[in-house]
Amino acid sequence: MSTFNLPDVGEGLTEAEIVSWKVKPGDTVTVNQVFVEIETAKSLVELPSPYAGVVKELHGAEGETLAVGAPLFSVDEEGSGPAPMTNVPEVADVAETETPVASEHPGPLVGSGPKADAVKRRARNGRPAPAKSERAVATPPAQAVPAALADTISRRAAGIGQASTRLTAAAKPAVAAFMDRVLAKPPVRKVAKELGVDLTEVTGTGGQGEITRDDVLSYNAQREAERDAAPMFWSSKGMELDDQIVRTPVRGIRKATAKAMVDSAFSAPHVSIFVDVDASRTMEYVARLKKSRDFEGIRVSPLLVLAKAVIWAAARNPSVNASWVETGNGAEIQVKHFMNLGIAAATPRGLIVPNLKNAQNLSMRELAIELNELAATARAGKTSPADMTGGTLTITNIGVLGIDTGTPIINPGEVAIVAFGTIRQKPWVIDGQVVPRWITTLGGSFDHRVVDGDLSARFMADVASIMQEPALLLD
Repeated sequence: MSTFNLPDVGEGLTEAEIVSWKVKPGDTVTVNQVFVEIETAKSLVELPSPYAGVVKELHGAEGETLAVGAPLFSVDEEGSGPAPMTNVPEVADVAETETPVASEHPGPLVGSGPKADAVKRRARNGRPAPAKSERAVATPPAQAVPAALADTISRRAAGIGQASTRLTAAAKPAVAAFMDRVLAKPPVRKVAKELGVDLTEVTGTGGQGEITRDDVLSYNAQREAERDAAPMFWSSKGMELDDQIVRTPVRGIRKATAKAMVDSAFSAPHVSIFVDVDASRTMEYVARLKKSRDFEGIRVSPLLVLAKAVIWAAARNPSVNASWVETGNGAEIQVKHFMNLGIAAATPRGLIVPNLKNAQNLSMRELAIELNELAATARAGKTSPADMTGGTLTITNIGVLGIDTGTPIINPGEVAIVAFGTIRQKPWVIDGQVVPRWITTLGGSFDHRVVDGDLSARFMADVASIMQEPALLLD
């Protein structure tokens, strides 16, 4: 009988919560069959079985938190050990080569993390593949995770996945654009617009995954039912005081977020500044991109322009793209010559900040595709731990909620964060005349140990200048 211990599926994670078991004692499992879903401090992860056999024992109940290295489940194996790994390429092969779409029967692959999509991200120029030593999975000394499994967990957690599902370089842009498109016929889109339904939030049940009219009506009915039930929230007549309080244990992503925010707020001296921006030309630019054939099928929003503006402004003010690092001899400031741009995302499981690696190398079109993929992955709860580490500067888009501005807390390990407020028409004075313009407010919080007032002001002024005139990006 073999016992599989809980591995470190991220980078230095110490515990995980059992969300749901996919098997029970007495069930027969095969290699690569998902047997449990766990929630780490960073994401929801499905673990596949490294063994084939009969499940003898589950070491933990749903909702229970286990430490890395603790027994997870035991299997009475049919063979002598874990099945061998096949069809798993070397790391260099995955990062540097392109292979056609896989045919029908790839060999078994033991992995970990979110399910791999059929379309993977393109290999970015100038982004070397991390060395294997950087991907090593920590294992408890008492009983190590099987070598084959540990190697694959490392690959999957770093977002590499199977080479057999990669696309040819020529096919990627077209497929990426198609995958970012919401499938719905014009009459369905019209109904959604009339009801104020965001189609990206609706699950399609059509034959090809498209959203039908019934899908939109069903979603709207559920939304209205939730609104109608809202007044019942205060209906506590006759209930004991203790029953009127809902208690939710703090764990998983919420626990990790709380600790990170407290650590940041009480270790980095925050300073915040704000600037009102006439974003009318950004709105015109976004409208032109939406009509462009190059952006057909790609969702475009003012956030795309802001992301480019932040990258451009950071190149002019490098110290905002840095870290304050305590060392044995005191401290040092580490300025990064690459931009891992974090985008704060609100998900059903809490706030997460996935980041786009080497965002400085992306064209406007590539950045739009990556932003769409990042948002869709976050909403689906499929963001990998690797995509939430290593960020260098963050954007939080509070404008989607109708908020004008705020004072965000800096993401740990960074020294700057930009808050993007809503864009709305307001009276604006131009050459002595009051005219309606599209106005937004940008807010920035900075670690005053690294970013002085003058630097923060110049950085925010540069970001604002792009939002006022996107054509400056062509200089």
